[in-house]
Amino acid sequence: MRFDIIYEDNHLIAVNKPAGILVQRDATTDLAMSDLVKKYIKRKYDKPGDVFLGTIHRIDRPVSGVTIYARTSKGLSRMNELWRTKKIRKTYIALSHNNADNFSGTLVHYISKNAQKNKVNVYDKLKGDAKKSETRYSLLSRINNVFAFKAEPITGRPHQIRAQFSRMGCPLIGDLKYGASIPLEDKSIGLHAFSIEFEHPIKKSTIMIVAKPPKRPPWNFFDFEDKSFLD
Repeated sequence: MRFDIIYEDNHLIAVNKPAGILVQRDATTDLAMSDLVKKYIKRKYDKPGDVFLGTIHRIDRPVSGVTIYARTSKGLSRMNELWRTKKIRKTYIALSHNNADNFSGTLVHYISKNAQKNKVNVYDKLKGDAKKSETRYSLLSRINNVFAFKAEPITGRPHQIRAQFSRMGCPLIGDLKYGASIPLEDKSIGLHAFSIEFEHPIKKSTIMIVAKPPKRPPWNFFDFEDKSFLD
């Protein structure tokens, strides 16, 4: 599988994960992005034995975009702390065939996960063990019947953007699990992890990592080269 390395140093490595591949191995025996990154590191640096690679965060299998791994235990522990304290800014692009009632806003819901169905339930009010979920969004553009939104998750719940967009009447393109009517041919969905910004855990400089969206429809309807919407 072809993939792009979009950032690399002694402590971190980031890739533009294609849709359809796991970030790291699960209960299945399916190939994961982490396997490919380990092979890349082992080959490039001629490393003997096992290669250390720590998974810092996950994006869903049908989602493409920025995925970061740690190459050292020091990098992993410090990045995990940044994630825990919400000092990492994540920006996604979400595509839907429906428009939101408001140009922009903050979605606030409560989410609980159904592990058996690998799906979440979304509530408008606190219910049972559901956890608060917040996502900022704004409409970026419209081409024909496709609406492109910027989505910035404030919390990090499972399937958060997918479920919250569906709840506001804007299921993501191809996301049959959360209300889309037809799938995309490659079984991906209209969600791309566009950028991650944070203070480097070792160098202490501000890092912004950007992953270009896929070049296929419906992504290539839009021009995301102008990154001013990240401001």
